[in-house]
Amino acid sequence: MSRLQLLLISITGIAILTIAFALSSSSIYSSGSSSSNDGRKTTTINTPHGVYQTTGDILDPTSQVIGGNKTVIDPMKYLRTFNYGRVSTLSNGNTVREFTLIASDDKIMEISPGTFYNVWTFNGTVPGPTIRATEGDLVRIHFINNGSKSHSIHFHGIHRSEMDGAFDMVGPGGQFIYEFYAAPFGVFPYHCHMQPLEEHISHGLYGVYIVDPKNKPRPSADEMVMVMNGYDTDNDKENNFYTVNGIPYYYMHHPIQIQKDKLVRLYLVNMLEFDPVNNFHLHGNLYQLYRSGTSLIPSEYTDMVTMSQGERGILEFNYKYPGLYMFHAHKTEFAEKGWVGTFLVKDQNGSNNYNYYSAQNMTNAQPGGGRY
Repeated sequence: MSRLQLLLISITGIAILTIAFALSSSSIYSSGSSSSNDGRKTTTINTPHGVYQTTGDILDPTSQVIGGNKTVIDPMKYLRTFNYGRVSTLSNGNTVREFTLIASDDKIMEISPGTFYNVWTFNGTVPGPTIRATEGDLVRIHFINNGSKSHSIHFHGIHRSEMDGAFDMVGPGGQFIYEFYAAPFGVFPYHCHMQPLEEHISHGLYGVYIVDPKNKPRPSADEMVMVMNGYDTDNDKENNFYTVNGIPYYYMHHPIQIQKDKLVRLYLVNMLEFDPVNNFHLHGNLYQLYRSGTSLIPSEYTDMVTMSQGERGILEFNYKYPGLYMFHAHKTEFAEKGWVGTFLVKDQNGSNNYNYYSAQNMTNAQPGGGRY
C-alpha cells in the first residue's frame, strides 16, 4: 500500500472521528434521517453511548410520552403486585384460593412509545397477573376465553392430567375451571398451550405462578417479579424488541428504588420466544440463585444466569453501597433493543450519593414521571 493511500485512509479516519465527536457533543439524544443508495431510510442516532446508524426504528424514544390507557402494562406496578386470590376455607381446614383469568387476542396496545402491536393477554396485560399461593393450598382458576381463537392455560407444577391445559382447548366464548393443589413450592410460568404454541406465547399469553413453602417460610424481603420477553412486531419470527416486564427500557428511565442492605428477592422467569436463551446480569453485586425456587438452599452465588424458555429462578441479594446500578441481558442485542434497567439504591435517610438525573441531563425522567 502506497504512502498516499495510507495518508488518504488516515485523513478519512480523522474526518469520521471529527464528525462523530461533533455529533456526540450535541444533545443527549438526537437523530436525523437520510436515504441510503438503495433507497432505504437511514436514521443517525446520537446517544450518550455513541453515534449509530440504523435502517430500523429508534428503539429508545426518550422524548415521547406514554400513550394513556392503551399501554400494555405498568411495569412499576406489575413489579411488586402479587394476586393471592379470593380466599376461603374448606371443612377440613384447607385454604382455597380462587382466581379469574380472562384471555383475549384482539387488543392493539402500545408496547413502546408510538409502537402498537396485537397483544394476546391474560386479564389485559403482558405479562398476565402474578398468581401466588402457599404449598398445599387448593388453587382454583376460573378461565374465560374472550378471544377469537381457542386458548387454554398450562401451569407448570404437579397436577392431574385433566388440569394440564395441553389437550383440552377452550373455544371462543368458552369457560373452564382448573383446580389443583399448589405443589411443590417454587416459581413457575403459566401460559397458553394451544397450537401453534409460538404464536400464542410470542403475542403475550403467559404469567408467573409462585408457590411459597409452607413449613419454612422464606425470610422477609423486598420481593419483585421480572418476566423476560420480546416482541416480533413484523412477524418474521425474529424479535424487534426485548424487555423485562413488558416495555423496553422502562426501568432505565424509571429506576427501581431499593434500600441499602435490605434483602431483595427477585422471581425471574424467561418467556422469550424465537431466541434459544436469555440471561440476567447484575452490576456491582452478586446474588444467591435458587434454580426454579424449589429448594431453600441456593444453587450458586453469581452475577450471571442463563435460561432457556420456561426456565426460572429466585435471585436474592442486597446492596452494600448506595448508588445507581444496571441490570440487563448479557446478550448485547437484547440489551440494546430494550432489555436493560437500573436499581437506585438508597440509604436509610433516602440518599443515594449519586446525582444520576443531573449527570444524564434527564431531570424530566424522574421515577413515576410521565414517559417510558
